[in-house]
Amino acid sequence: MADPTINEQNRRSWNAAVPAHASHRPHLAAFLRAGGLTLFPEERELLGEVAGTRLLHVMCNTGQDTLSLAALGAEATGVDLSDAAIAEARRLSVETGIAARFVHDDVYTYLAAASAGAFERVYAGYGVICWLPDLAAFARGVARALAPGGRFVLMEFHPLSNMFDQEWRLAHGYPAGGARLTLPGVGDYVGAAAGGLSPGGFAGGQQDFVNPHPCHLFRWGVGEVVSALATAGLRIVALREHPFVNGERPFARMRPAPGRRWLPPADVPPLPLMYGLAAEAPHSTHRPEARPERLLD
Repeated sequence: MADPTINEQNRRSWNAAVPAHASHRPHLAAFLRAGGLTLFPEERELLGEVAGTRLLHVMCNTGQDTLSLAALGAEATGVDLSDAAIAEARRLSVETGIAARFVHDDVYTYLAAASAGAFERVYAGYGVICWLPDLAAFARGVARALAPGGRFVLMEFHPLSNMFDQEWRLAHGYPAGGARLTLPGVGDYVGAAAGGLSPGGFAGGQQDFVNPHPCHLFRWGVGEVVSALATAGLRIVALREHPFVNGERPFARMRPAPGRRWLPPADVPPLPLMYGLAAEAPHSTHRPEARPERLLD
């Protein structure tokens, strides 16, 4: 479970970053209100039809993806540690007229208190796993929250990409074991994405943002994520790796591609920069063996 001191430092770091991120997408509410979606095809395919489902979006940040899922017909709930992020999500809900429930809570606390089988879908997307100090407890919480036959979907940056520095030089070992990594603070990755994370239109917004609050991340490998979910009783039905990044631009010299994607420079060979997985709860108490489908697009 999360250390309260680390949780508080992470909450403050995210709270400081929220206004900087929001400053680059002033037209987001209008974009969503007009029927725009912030979701990418990869997570939509893994989630499948969401209309009419009870859907939980864990670590939802400022809620634009939660609202996009609600616009597709889900009965959506978003949960996040940052009270500033939840306040922004609720503001977006009001301004867009899209109904969704947003809860300020630690993900472990929320999952432990949620009714068993409360959701047909649980979704986590983009930069989530690194905030989990206890992967096994998270997987158990997700499995408990899923209704029989329900599906958990994760879209995540590939940990292999964390082995390289911004100039594509091999600089670090493969992430594993939940090793703690302390950083100066959550950065302005929305500004650095230069429109990749601002589908409603990009604005220069706040410049030279420096976060006054450090943050603490935890390093996990893909195998550890899959194993934690399988051990919790979920059946892995898809594991897909992608040689591009949706939205965010984490490296130098990345090439823009259609659909708000970023590709490596031409002199870098294809390697997995992002992955998505889907795991399903059994329809009964029987726990089938996990047999992941592994694809590199």
